[in-house]
Formats: sequence, structure tokens, C-alpha cells
Amino acid sequence: MFDRSRQVLEQHSLDMRQFIDCRESRLSNGMRVLDVYNGSGLTFTLLPDRGLDIWTAHYGGHPLTWISPGSPHPPDHGSPWLRQFNGGLLTTCGLQHVGPPERDDATGEERDVHGRFTRLAADVVRREGRWVGDEYVFEIAGRIVQSSLFGEQLLVERTYRVRLGEPAIELEDVVTNVSDVATPFMLLYHINVGYPLVREGARFDVAAARTLPRDDAAEAGFETWADYPAAQREFAEQVFYHHVQQRGGWAKALLANGDLGLMVSWDTTHAPYLSQWKNVRSGMYVCGIEPGNCVPEGQNAARRGGRLLELDAGASHAFRTRFHIYKGANEIEGARGDVAELRRAGTSVSGFNWCRTELSRSSQQ
Repeated sequence: MFDRSRQVLEQHSLDMRQFIDCRESRLSNGMRVLDVYNGSGLTFTLLPDRGLDIWTAHYGGHPLTWISPGSPHPPDHGSPWLRQFNGGLLTTCGLQHVGPPERDDATGEERDVHGRFTRLAADVVRREGRWVGDEYVFEIAGRIVQSSLFGEQLLVERTYRVRLGEPAIELEDVVTNVSDVATPFMLLYHINVGYPLVREGARFDVAAARTLPRDDAAEAGFETWADYPAAQREFAEQVFYHHVQQRGGWAKALLANGDLGLMVSWDTTHAPYLSQWKNVRSGMYVCGIEPGNCVPEGQNAARRGGRLLELDAGASHAFRTRFHIYKGANEIEGARGDVAELRRAGTSVSGFNWCRTELSRSSQQ
């Protein structure tokens, strides 16, 4: 490590791009990419043409996430969502539908998996770094619009923030309904973690008041939802819903294996749900940490269960998420201690409204 103080850096360099920056390029398939680094060993790639989501991410040369073959895929609104899935550290789901394909019970509208957001292009409006006291902060900001004539008019103002020498990413989204009528609103952050972080021996640690299986497949693996086995052929995905604890409005979930871990922290004000996607299938060993204002059940089921939210005309909701990488036994132990303290001293988030009445199982972790 080196001295990152302002005084020392300014004595040795006239250009902060030597240490922290965002570099834009274009792939052969036409996709714009923004490669971000901050002198911490953490690097990641943003996709402006895919909602300004995060594609690849590495720490100290280790990949943090699974990516799909051929990705990043240029947006194709005629192709099914599953064929357009990039994997990557973040795929944003929504903004009106999160869940499986469905036909609307009332209108007959057809909806594909997980909505339209990740196929929308962002207008990158700002990339800048600045000293805040003795700390150097770099931000990338963009605007994404989901719009339909006589339909929804939703604006997302997305900002990423990294700090010099800190292995962390801060994400802030402000979603505004600029229409004159309320609209259904579903938003979920599909955070996809891959090998070598998730492999046999990995453990998912979350401060939760209870954990519920989504369906029969999840019920079959309920006793071991926190632990990850070796890759398995033809594994059927399992999804678990966690009624999380919060303190100061924030919740935490840690996925760690050996001396490497990823902590996801988020503001629960408008995101009281946490879904865990456990997929240990051979070749597609990718697991999801998924905070959001919904669970991935679709509009129809959410409406029937009284869970479907609407964003009022002119209203804005802010979502804040933080990704932090931990390396080494001491750091991992400290991160687990943070989760344990939240479990001990936190309170259950309000707004959680899901149960599977035919499966009354729950766990106290």
C-alpha cells in the first residue's frame, strides 16, 4: 500500500487519473463500456447501454461475478430477457415488473421476465472527481428513462461513487414518476456473485428475523439455505426470502468463502425485501443477493397479495446500496461480527409482507 493523503499525492503527481478514474471505450459489438478503478485493487465495468448496470468486477485479480457467454449483449427488445441476461455484478430489475413472464390479469398485457430496465440506455451526464478534505471521491452519474406514450413515465437518476483506496462501490438511485398518474412500481437489485467467491464452502450470512422458502424446490433445501455445496448437474434453482433486521435504516448481507467476502448493505426505507437466489448448477454457478421493494413474483401475484406498490404522480423514491469487498481472515471475521451485531441489536424492517401459508417453516438465524 502507499500513502494516499492529498499532500503526498500532490507532491508526486499532477493528474489523479494515475490513481482513480473512469475510462470509456466501445466494444466491437457497439456497446459502450466504462472501466472504473480507484487504487484499492477493485475494478469494475459499467454498461451505459444496459441501464448503467455493473458487468464484470474484480478484486486483486479475482473475479467477483459470473458472466454469461457472449456478454455484454447489446439491448434487443425483441429477444427474451433470459437470452439478454449478462450476469455481472448488478442487473437491475423493474421498473414495473419483477418476476416470471406473465399476462396481466386485468389488461392482458404481456410482460417478460424482470421488466424493461436493463435494456434501456443511459445518458451519462457526469464523471468527476474531487477532494473532500483528505479523501478523494469519484462519481459517475447517468439518467435512464422508461417511457411509453399514454403509459408510464419513469426517470431514474443513477449515481455511482468510489473513494480512493477503498474497495467499495456506493450506488444511489432516485426514481421519479414524472407522469400525472400513479404507476405500478417494482424494483429489485439482482446482484450476481460467481466463482471463486461462491463455490463449495461459501456461506451466506444475513441478519434476519425469519427466512421463508419460495416454493417446493426451496423447501427441499431449506435446512441448508446459508451454505453452498459443490456444483451440481441439473440443479433446480432455490429462492429464499429474508425478513431482515435493520439499524439506522440499513440492512446487511455477507457472502464469504475463505478469505474473500462481499458485503451488500442497503437503505431499507423503500427496499424492505431481500431475496436470495441460490443456483449451484454446473457451468451456471451464480448466486444472487437481491434487495428491493418487492420479491420476484410479478405484478399479478403482488396485486393479489396486497404487495404491489404504486409510485404516485410526481413522487420520488431514493435507493442506496453499498458493495464492500473484504479480504483476509481478520476482515471476514469483522464483517461477520457486524452482521451478528445487527442480528442482536437490530429491529425487523417494516413493509415486509410475504408468507407461504402452505409452508409454515421459518428460521431464526
